[in-house]
This record gives sequence, C-alpha cells and structure tokens, in this order.
Amino acid sequence: MQDIEVIEDAGTAAAALDPVRARLLAELAVPASAAGLAARVGTSRQKVNYHLRALEAAGLVELAEERRHGGITERVLRASAASYVVSPAAVSPSAADPDATADRMSAGYLVALAGRVVREVGVLARRAGSTGRRLPTLTVDTQIGFRTAADRAAFADDLTAAVLELAARHHHDDGHPYRLVVAAHPLPEETP
Repeated sequence: MQDIEVIEDAGTAAAALDPVRARLLAELAVPASAAGLAARVGTSRQKVNYHLRALEAAGLVELAEERRHGGITERVLRASAASYVVSPAAVSPSAADPDATADRMSAGYLVALAGRVVREVGVLARRAGSTGRRLPTLTVDTQIGFRTAADRAAFADDLTAAVLELAARHHHDDGHPYRLVVAAHPLPEETP
C-alpha cells in the first residue's frame, strides 16, 4: 500500500469521490472481504461487491489475499493507498496552469502553483514507483508570525534574495533540473 496516491484520471476521481465508495476505501485501510465490509458499513454484500468491482477497475483497491472456505474462494481486498489526492489533470489538461494567472501575488496563482506541484510530483512518483526507485524531493514546511504587513514584505524581500543567492551558488547548467517553489499563506483557523 502506498502512503499517498495522486489520481490523474477523471473516471478514477469520480469513483473515489462517490460517498459510498469513499467510505469503503477508508474502511479498506484494513484488508477485508465484501462480507466483512458489508457488516462494518451496514449494507448488503451484493451492494458492497458492486462498489468494490468499480473501485478495483479504477485501480483504487487491490487483492490482498484469497481465502478458501470449502468450495468458495473469498477475496480480501485493501485500498491501494492510505490516502488519495485528485490532480488538477483529472479535471482538464490545462487545469492548474500558473502561467495563465498574471497576478503572482494572488490566491489564484498560489492554488494553480500548488496544483502544478501535485500534477508534476504525482506523475514523477508514479514513474519512480513503477521502477522501484524513490523520487528525490526536498520539502520545507514551517510557520512564521508577522506583526505587520511591512514585516511580511521585508521577510519576502529577504527570502527572495536568499533563495536567488542559493540558487545561483548551487545551479549548474548541465545539472538535472529541479523546480523550487516557495509559498506562504495565512493559516486557516481551526474549525471544531
């Protein structure tokens, strides 16, 4: 089971977003048979089987094992990943194009940029996984508090200068290209 899977296909996204199927995916963090799932979610085995076939066809669940009980073979399935993220590519090929947004300081640009990261890293992770390799990435995630808009602007200037200086110092024209994204947004308030 993967930690996270990026869904790039509209049909697969529709299967994962269906409320009944999403519940079954969540339940399949622990492998189970259709009969076991039916008992857990309070519906018929036939209905669960119908949804499991759709999830399996979409590649969202996989066979964990088969158990023989007399003349019957019970299939035990599990989710293919612990969690799923839908790529903007599932919506349209041009979705999440930061170049389509002129205002680099807008929320729309940040969302498009984040979407591009999901799309690109999803493709690269799938390729790396298919070859048994690990995708080399770097992530920095922190929180910072600004007293004023001027403090935030000064930080942005300092950060820009530092990133440009680091990039210039470590960049090699003949090196393997990486995309570096630095983003900041206010933290949303926690909802109960």
